[in-house]
Amino acid sequence: MADGPEGEGETTRAGARRLALAVLALACVVASPLSTWAWSSRPGTTEASVLLPVAVFGTDDRGPLPAKYKDVREKLGLLFSVRGRSVCTAFCVASDVVATAGHCLLKIAGERTPRIGDFWFLRNYDAVRDIAHIAGHANGTAALNVMSGSMSLNVRPPIEATRDWALVRLARPACTKGVLPIRVLPVDQILKEAAAKRVFQISYHRDYVPWKLAYGQPCGVAKSFEHSEWSAIAQDFSDPEVLILHTCDTGGASSGSPLLLDTERGPEVIGINVGTYVQSKVLMQEGKVKKRLKADPVANTAVASAAFAAKLDAFLQVAVLSSQAQVRELQTLLKARQLFDGKVDGTYSADLRDGIEAYEKAEGLAVTGLATVALLKRLGGGLVPVERAKAPRKARS
Repeated sequence: MADGPEGEGETTRAGARRLALAVLALACVVASPLSTWAWSSRPGTTEASVLLPVAVFGTDDRGPLPAKYKDVREKLGLLFSVRGRSVCTAFCVASDVVATAGHCLLKIAGERTPRIGDFWFLRNYDAVRDIAHIAGHANGTAALNVMSGSMSLNVRPPIEATRDWALVRLARPACTKGVLPIRVLPVDQILKEAAAKRVFQISYHRDYVPWKLAYGQPCGVAKSFEHSEWSAIAQDFSDPEVLILHTCDTGGASSGSPLLLDTERGPEVIGINVGTYVQSKVLMQEGKVKKRLKADPVANTAVASAAFAAKLDAFLQVAVLSSQAQVRELQTLLKARQLFDGKVDGTYSADLRDGIEAYEKAEGLAVTGLATVALLKRLGGGLVPVERAKAPRKARS
């Protein structure tokens, strides 16, 4: 073993990998990892959704990663928390930022919010297991380093599947082998690309040679399906214009995986896989549910890149607050403006995010909901020292 700092670094990384293996093995035992949510539409009821372990349409076409996509494995990883009972896929979008499904980190409406600091990212899990914490995990500010479409997703119509995305800043640049570029396309163009067999998925699946990446062969994208017309489907979702309904076969832990477009430059991300859209019918009598009929999966769902690409640009350019003392100062300043009525406790919560967004809207600023250094200074604060960090560079198409 080498002496000095280099040898110590190798020892630390080896220890982290062993820990990651042990923790993930425990996660498989004690948890039923969140995979793909079954976004359930139940006319006449408000019953919450259920989970589907695997959503396969027709035959199961998942297979080993083709040689032409071998470099993609360096840009994907597992995002997991034992305490949060969650195992999902995430992918690199900057040297120290990954993208995933929002529900992998945050809560579904009515659930308890997980501890963001408990999550780990393991890049190229089945080969390298390059492990990284979320930034801020050590001092209780990990939640400040997550940007998401929603902090409490609604899974009842109007279903918020298109807000089910999250960008996560890591404690160190773990994405050392490159990133997956983001491509923004209108859904109608995605339909054409899918018809030309250029849309596919790469993901981890709990039931597919755990934990090796599986290749979802060129799969279909549509708006209407055999028993479900788009006119009816669109009514079930908020922001349906950025909803992708696809038939890539999914399995446990595939939430957060990239929906990819095959291009001359290589795979590009056109969406994030988030759930399975399920329709079920009920028999009603005098306004009450008398009988529930079998639920039928319609399609898997993804949120199109158009929903989060601009947010990624903003996330990469800002410096977020780095201590709970700074957050308390921000809470106090917003409370004085009657924009925040929660506890001044140094916690980044949905109430604080709402207050930040209200201020940004009132001032004509870009709405991010992020607790940033610039925001604190604009409000007249910033007396607490702030640790600045350079915004990482990223590849874009």
